[in-house]
Formats: sequence, structure tokens, C-alpha cells
Amino acid sequence: MSSTNLIRVGDKVIDRDRIDRTIDKLLDMRRNGVSQAEAAAAVGIDRPFVSRLENLGEIRKGRRVALIGFPIGNKEDVERLAKKAGVDFVWLMNDVERWAYVEERSGIELLNDVVREISDFHQYDQVIFLGSDFRVRLIEAILGEKVISVVIGKSPIKEDVNIDPEEMAALIEAVRGGA
Repeated sequence: MSSTNLIRVGDKVIDRDRIDRTIDKLLDMRRNGVSQAEAAAAVGIDRPFVSRLENLGEIRKGRRVALIGFPIGNKEDVERLAKKAGVDFVWLMNDVERWAYVEERSGIELLNDVVREISDFHQYDQVIFLGSDFRVRLIEAILGEKVISVVIGKSPIKEDVNIDPEEMAALIEAVRGGA
């Protein structure tokens, strides 16, 4: 037990690792078909807490999914697997492409294009966004619960980042609900 995961709240000392293990156990039981009541009883909590916990982390399954990200080094591989998995819209750029996107437009054209693209993202039930920590915060502020974010680096990212295809495939499958 690491002392860095102990949190003092008033006169209580809370073990963060214990909370994480308990939540993992609950979610594993629920994923395996155990009812909320049975899972709650197994770890000694109320069933409504299990429901609230699930609602807190719920990502709504959507019929229409978009995948956006930059700078992606293996974008062709990621595009291919996204299309195969049924992602409706894929917009990935490597570092050279993202700079070209910016440099080919005047300031007002760039602003209009970016606002139009972001507006278009609202037509999707879920948007998977791959980007720097800074860009992730921005897109989450704009799209809210609709976005599933994957931080691929600390801002500013100055070179292409390769995405693990297996992890991306698993994320897409989870977002699409196995559909």
C-alpha cells in the first residue's frame, strides 16, 4: 500500500487503491451478468450506489460514431480499422497534414472551417477524439459527454504519434456497443 494513495478526509483515512479495487470488482461482476443487488451485497454497499456509479461512468452507445485525431503517425492503419469497424466519419491527420491544413487557409477561413467541422461533430452520437491534453480539454468543453477522449501526448505535440491498433479497435467496439 502506497502512502500516496491514502487520503485524509476529516478524521478518516481513505485508501484510494481499495476504492479502485472495489469498483473494478463491481464492474467485473456487472459485466459478467451479476445483478446490481447481488454485486452490491458482495462488496457490502447499497444497490442504489451501484446504479449511481454506473450512471456516473456511462457512455451512451450511439449509432453514429466519428473518429478525429492528430497528429497520427499510422493514420492509414487506424483509418482502415475504423472503417472496418463501422465508424461513420474518420478525420485523422499526421503532423505534416495538420500544418498544411492551417497554412493553406487565411485566418478567417481557418476559423470558419474549424467552427463548421466542430458543428458537424454534433450530428454524431459519439465522437472519439485523439489529441494532446490541451486539445482534449477543449473538445470536451465543446462536445461534453458526446466525446470519448484519448490523450496521446502533452501539448504541444511536435511529431506524429502511433496509435495501438488493438487498443483502438477495442475502444471502437466498446463505443459501438459490439454492434
